[in-house]
Formats: sequence, structure tokens, C-alpha cells
Amino acid sequence: MDDPAEYPKIKSWVDEWGGDLDYVDYVKGNGDLAILVAFSRILWPKFIEVQGCVLWDRVYEESNFAHWHENLAGDIWRIEATLNRLRVWDLVASDDVDEDRQALKFTAENIARAWRAALGAQFPGRAFDVGVIDSEDGPIVAFCSGSK
Repeated sequence: MDDPAEYPKIKSWVDEWGGDLDYVDYVKGNGDLAILVAFSRILWPKFIEVQGCVLWDRVYEESNFAHWHENLAGDIWRIEATLNRLRVWDLVASDDVDEDRQALKFTAENIARAWRAALGAQFPGRAFDVGVIDSEDGPIVAFCSGSK
């Protein structure tokens, strides 16, 4: 999938309404400001730095971080790789059909691109590996500091 208009639910909505509508019109007709605001934070998250680790603020919890820091012997790369994950299938309900798998992958790839830019903006000069991991359940967006 390269175009949101290819997703069946958006395509059928556009076809039903006719005219010159597209995915932006779909959001306007079916979304609300709360969803837009929440998704904006998913696309451009806040990051914090703790003991040299850059973490998505949503995944940081002091005792959990301490646990991983101890169990992974303070290895920044491994701690970040363990904690900085977004399971895209957890964001919305989807079915185990090709169209939904493609839509989840499309979304994951775009989130990864946005995270790469956000990390670069907040931590200029620091290298990050940002990517999409394919799992049995669906795509996972993940990041960690530079290649190990």
C-alpha cells in the first residue's frame, strides 16, 4: 500500500460520497480532534534521556527501567531496544486479512519515518536505528541508539 485511498474502507467511503474526496476528507468525516491530537503525539513523541538511554516517554517507568538497567548490565543499546517499541496492532482493531496487514505495515513505516525525524530533531548529532520489526502479530516500530 502506498496510498491511503487504496485501503478498502477509505475507498468505499470515497466511492459512496463521490466527487473529489480523499483520505483527508475521510478523516474530517470520520475522525475527531481527540484522535488527531493523540495520533500527532504518536507521530512526534516526546523522548527523555535517563542514564544515557534515550527513551520514548511513554515507556519510561522508574522501577521498570531500573530492572532492565540491572538485568542488561547497563547496556544502553539493549535497554533501548527492549523498551522503545510500539506494537502498531495495539493502536486499533484490525482483522487478519491482507488489506489490514498492509495497512498496519504502511502505518508502521510512516511512524518509523516520523520517529527518525523526531529523534534527529531532539538529539542532533546522535545516531539512532529506527525501524519496523515484523512479528507474528504485526509490525512493531522500535528504536535504539546507533548500530551496535
